[in-house]
Amino acid sequence: MAVVGVSAALNSSLSSVCTVSYVQSVLPASEFITGITINVDSVTTNTVTNYSVASSNLYPAGSGLNFCNVTFSYTHDGSDGEATNLWYWLPAPSEFQNRYLSSGGGGFSISSGSGGLSQGLVFGAATGTTDGGFGSWSAQLTDVLLKANGTLNYDALYAFGYKAIHEMSVLGKELTRKFYGIEDFYSYYQGCSEGGREGWSQVQRFGSQFDGAAIGAPAFRQAFQQVNHLFPAVAETLNNYAPSKCELTAINNATIAACDGLDGIVDGVVSRTDLCKTHFDLDSVLGRPYSCAATIGGIGGGGAPGKRKRQMGGGAPSPAVNGTVSAGAINIAKILLNGLRDSKGRQVYIPFQPVATFGDAAATYNSTTGGYSVSASGIGNQFVDYLLNEVATTSIDLSTVDYDKLRSWMLQALQKFQDSIETTWPDLEDFQTAGGKVIHFHGESDDSVPTASSVRYYESVRSVMYPKLSYTDSVAALDDWYRLFLIPGAGHCAPSTTQPAPFPQNVFGSLIEWVEGGVNPTLLNATVESGANKGAKGKICSYPLRPYWTDGVNMDCVYDQSSVDSFTYTLDSIPVPVY
Repeated sequence: MAVVGVSAALNSSLSSVCTVSYVQSVLPASEFITGITINVDSVTTNTVTNYSVASSNLYPAGSGLNFCNVTFSYTHDGSDGEATNLWYWLPAPSEFQNRYLSSGGGGFSISSGSGGLSQGLVFGAATGTTDGGFGSWSAQLTDVLLKANGTLNYDALYAFGYKAIHEMSVLGKELTRKFYGIEDFYSYYQGCSEGGREGWSQVQRFGSQFDGAAIGAPAFRQAFQQVNHLFPAVAETLNNYAPSKCELTAINNATIAACDGLDGIVDGVVSRTDLCKTHFDLDSVLGRPYSCAATIGGIGGGGAPGKRKRQMGGGAPSPAVNGTVSAGAINIAKILLNGLRDSKGRQVYIPFQPVATFGDAAATYNSTTGGYSVSASGIGNQFVDYLLNEVATTSIDLSTVDYDKLRSWMLQALQKFQDSIETTWPDLEDFQTAGGKVIHFHGESDDSVPTASSVRYYESVRSVMYPKLSYTDSVAALDDWYRLFLIPGAGHCAPSTTQPAPFPQNVFGSLIEWVEGGVNPTLLNATVESGANKGAKGKICSYPLRPYWTDGVNMDCVYDQSSVDSFTYTLDSIPVPVY
């Protein structure tokens, strides 16, 4: 077989470049990243033709796609740890559109596997993912975080925090350059939830690494975010009431029905959760009847990519249930929507929006007692046990935990992980100066990561980057390169199962238009993905503008100071700045 020259790669057939020998010849040079040695003999390749990508919440479907499936590994010099495995899908030269994309994971996973790789393939982008050195594509941080001697594996922690994605991106961009024989191409990142946090970890630290990043519902501020998953279970334990999922759903449905029209249109979607906060009285739901069929268990909807069943509560079987909404359930809902507060009444962390489903609060049916028992979030348990206490268990005794203890854990984690997984550095000057663009999006009904968490970071960047400008001028300056979109009715990285709202499936496409075509997305295009209105189109306003239907038909993006204020929380229980 003739040897393919690098300069001729773009004019070559897929079969001629998708060989072990060719990929070995275009690997990044030894020590391309100081301290890293690539294992040339680890290269595997196989040609994939006529491949179809199913439609996802974060990217459209594609078919007839052809690519080279490449894997190889590298080690860190002087380390006795596992080799880190990299996985790239490289489009056929005729289908490559001068783009590289890095993908992330979800939960405690650093990779979304083929799902993450698919999102770039449909846009003609060479796309990469990493196993972080955790030993397999299905391994999670918690699988490797504790060493045999019981101490924390800081190499794994920092790999998860930001290093592994960075190394995969640098090596992937160099592989792309040499594989196709080109010098100039665009580089991107896309991820949601933990993948969103991973995206910010790169933007904050490596300003020139990506031309653009599409970041959804980022699980940054891990010290608060993960411990906050335990808040509902602690509230239920302290108040001696564990509502069933059915009872909580009744409260959620009543909230949606009452707040639906506050945005100027009755369409089954609460587009203005800020107005819902001030106009809806939870006590009005008292005594409302509810009824649910029996369930056989399993994972609930709306989970982030990479979440395992053991990380998610509410999956146990339950018999058919009916009743009326109780004062106990309303009390729990009020506490949760007020957000975590300490024993002095000070705000510790950010609450969810009023129409978010109470994902972490649903109790588990106890077949022995015939009642419902408190069920703590698995990922919250894992964070406290593995990362804080450094023990390989997930069995926290909730009877010993109160709100002040949750606060204490948050502060302990904030200090311990500030430089690894907190990921809230607000000075993005390097990224902005390099010409980078960010589209940051977050479902307004997210029940895993509070929507206002993203608003807090956006406002932190705005105030740090433009301290001398007025609010209006600083927003305008930020809009030139960083846009935040709150998605009405959307859940966690996905459309809501309770509101038929349009969802912006093609955020990455909008980012490409911005970076490559100069089209600043003042609005995001969105489409209803399922149900009776499937295919209906909508637009998403760029924050701080908010949607309002002044005539019940046409949507306007309006500024409402009270709306901005409603997303702003003074965390007066925390003695240090929280970006």
